[in-house]
Amino acid sequence: MVAGHKGNPEAVARKGREGRRNRLRGARGRGTLEKEKPPVFGMIQRCGLVVIQMLANVRRVTIEPLVKSTVLPGTLIYTDEYAIYNRLTEWGYKHKSVNHGAGEYARDEDGDGFHEVHVNTMEGFWSLLRGWLRPHRGISQEKLPFYLGFFEFVHNVGKRGKALLHSLVELLVK
Repeated sequence: MVAGHKGNPEAVARKGREGRRNRLRGARGRGTLEKEKPPVFGMIQRCGLVVIQMLANVRRVTIEPLVKSTVLPGTLIYTDEYAIYNRLTEWGYKHKSVNHGAGEYARDEDGDGFHEVHVNTMEGFWSLLRGWLRPHRGISQEKLPFYLGFFEFVHNVGKRGKALLHSLVELLVK
């Protein structure tokens, strides 16, 4: 996500540069908070709930606690070919990946005609999120976690259905 310091000229001045005009592109590569392209990490259960979070960087020490606190050990996790996911087996998970760089987007491993190895569920979620953020025409880094949290909540409400009502009433009573 491209998220600068929209509406916060003091934060831009601290960076020691002029504000961006006409959405100038940043440097290529993985994003960081410093590059004003904070990484957003997401995990989704097929046909289920999603967890998304803005990160300062994409490193093992940042991702490992998120995965371990969200996913049960022994779970089969599907990812793309990014090297950090190679450690999933060390962390106690089963792991299969698709290689987008080689043009592979789905794979049928057992020959039943169903391509079970893919990350299309998460890719589809990213597409929905980008489409939802686009009308905002730029987002402040400080506010991005709130946008992400709201979108995650809305997505998960649709998946939880009536079970959510009980949880909300319980929270209100407390």
